[in-house]
Amino acid sequence: MKIKRILKELKQEKIVIVSGFQGITKRGDITTLGRGGSDVTAVALAIALGAKICEIYTDVEGIYTADPRIVPEARKSKQIGYEEMLEMASSGSKVIHPRAVKLGWVYRMPILIASSFNDNPGTIIHSL
Repeated sequence: MKIKRILKELKQEKIVIVSGFQGITKRGDITTLGRGGSDVTAVALAIALGAKICEIYTDVEGIYTADPRIVPEARKSKQIGYEEMLEMASSGSKVIHPRAVKLGWVYRMPILIASSFNDNPGTIIHSL
């Protein structure tokens, strides 16, 4: 990942905006990362920049035991392991893309999933 420009701008105390769906090939060609690309971009940037945690704010408050729209008794988890989250994401949970979970797992980057609509605590995906 080419982060020199990002680091340069951050050192100048500038706000850096990175498109979450686009990537660049080794030849410098712009490409799309496909479905879930924004999640993958967020985790990859957190890893490349040496962040302590990757925070992803979305339209859900975290990871639930089931879809709360269908199962009223569903409970929000405070934390979940990479392996369990990867299984959920691969089985159709649309909260985070499986590639983002895999990347976080490989590089041991904790991922917070929280709501962009309120300040309620979210769910942290990490090694348990």
